[in-house]
Amino acid sequence: MNRIEIFTDGACRGNPGKGGWGVMIRANGLEESLYGGDLSTTNNIMELTAAIKALEHIPKNSNVVLTTDSKYVMQGITEWIKNWKTRNWKTASKKPVLNKELWKRLDNLTNLHSVEWKWVKGHSGHRENEIADQLANKGIDEI
Repeated sequence: MNRIEIFTDGACRGNPGKGGWGVMIRANGLEESLYGGDLSTTNNIMELTAAIKALEHIPKNSNVVLTTDSKYVMQGITEWIKNWKTRNWKTASKKPVLNKELWKRLDNLTNLHSVEWKWVKGHSGHRENEIADQLANKGIDEI
């Protein structure tokens, strides 16, 4: 099974405000870009949306390494989600989980693939993360 590398980023001008998401996918030596935006959103929603759009775009049962600069997405999907589901989508402080529907979509998509999650510091010169950031900003500029 070929490995697919995915790099995602979300951006917002104002939080909430105009937002965008960007994805760079590398598979079989080729790079593909995806992006989009929303007139009124948050940075966290755009970060989640980038990961969702990327996983929706690739063939089912893919072997994926997904790199994000969002600790919110990374920790949410690898650590927090198990307890959220156990507590019926409530946080440790008994509050409803924010962006629950997006988390559910992301969780369902990760179950369709073999996903290894990686975190990279944003705006640190990481080539693919910089491309994802540029795409997220393009998503804002084009809405």
